[in-house]
Amino acid sequence: MLRTILRRAIATGPRSDGPWRLTATASYSSSKDTKSTMKKAKKNIKSKKGEASAAADDESYDGPDADLFDDKARARRLQADESDPSLDVGPNGRPLFTSTPTLAQLTTMDTCSYFKFKTEELNKVLPEGLPLGMVREFEEAMQSAVLVRRSFLDLRDNFRRVVDPPLGSASSKGEKVKKQIVLDGPVSSGKSTALAMLVHWAREEGWLVLYVPRGKDWTHGGFFYKNPQTGLWDTPVQAENILKDFLKFNESHLKQLLCQISDPIPLGEGAGVGWMKDGIDSMAMPEGSTLYDLVDTGIKHTHAAVGVVVRLRKELSLVKDIPVLIAIDQYNNWFTFSEYEEAVTVRSTRPIHAKELSTVKAFRFMIHDDMMVGAFSHSTAVGKLRQDLPDVPSDARMNLPRYTLDEAAAVCHYYLRQRLIRREAFSEENCKRIYYLSNGNGAEMRWLATFMREQ
Repeated sequence: MLRTILRRAIATGPRSDGPWRLTATASYSSSKDTKSTMKKAKKNIKSKKGEASAAADDESYDGPDADLFDDKARARRLQADESDPSLDVGPNGRPLFTSTPTLAQLTTMDTCSYFKFKTEELNKVLPEGLPLGMVREFEEAMQSAVLVRRSFLDLRDNFRRVVDPPLGSASSKGEKVKKQIVLDGPVSSGKSTALAMLVHWAREEGWLVLYVPRGKDWTHGGFFYKNPQTGLWDTPVQAENILKDFLKFNESHLKQLLCQISDPIPLGEGAGVGWMKDGIDSMAMPEGSTLYDLVDTGIKHTHAAVGVVVRLRKELSLVKDIPVLIAIDQYNNWFTFSEYEEAVTVRSTRPIHAKELSTVKAFRFMIHDDMMVGAFSHSTAVGKLRQDLPDVPSDARMNLPRYTLDEAAAVCHYYLRQRLIRREAFSEENCKRIYYLSNGNGAEMRWLATFMREQ
């Protein structure tokens, strides 16, 4: 019951339809509940100290507890802490941050330590946006760092062995290599973060990656209509956005890959402009066109957007020059009903299932020989799905656990380092209390840390 209340409290806050990105400045913001609590605590301290001026500016306070009340004061202190390496100490005296420079070089020796990202590099490698939970963690901690977990290393090494079997044959210890994986697990177990880290690693390795950080956007909002040629529902606005996101990081790769399919691209109804005039229902790509030309055609011609997305999925299966990975977050939204409805009578409608959408149908199917990983997201309130999903291999699920006790200890030391916890209130016993109260839920642990610093 308590965990349910905590989840509801954490889930509240402003929602944004756009991609979540990091800013290069240190002007992070905390939750409304935390700010109001800190302001009340600050007023109590001022009254106890008997300050003469009750109209003093909140931001001018610079006492020993200033970082508890003011984000700017905390940011200044964290900036000063960067020159003190003695603070970067984790449990049992281990280094809190790993010195390994890239995700590809991480080993099991780096688990339970934090890997630092550069904000500019992170936004460059993942221009489609970051998972909301990842952004909240970075903003609250005022540091772009993630915990290195064994679950991510296993996920990365699985796809590494797919591409490089000789390397895997010496160290796989008989483990089965999977080309299709569905990341499942409890709420706030790090599924979206692990997927984003996998995409970051794959792009560093030179792979062609189609990354969808918000799969729910494919089934909600925009213009939709039923295509009489296919019997499926087309969403040209979403299709154009899909192509634009795919082009952001992969443009250089796409310009070097030739189209393998020469069939004309079917045209549909454009967003807000209707059908093509003169009954034109297809568009031929010029000979020698690249995948960049294909994607660019779908962006420039709204009538071809959906047809290009469907064609792109087929083309990706034929790419052999470089490894191709399809990574879908909020994948569980594709196994339930969309936001759209079809009129049945004058007074009734029926909900349209996600599998009836042309774009979703093209990418949801997972029984093939391509590398594909989807992550379930419980933040979208889809509900629990059955174990045997259609179009998904029976052994594709990979359960990501919540934090272990060792990982939780590293997290508490990290929050202490980032001044989310007061040193006077920090203790191993309090860390264990937070861990058991949250049951290893990362978001709840971060929220409960504020109570430790108020003691």
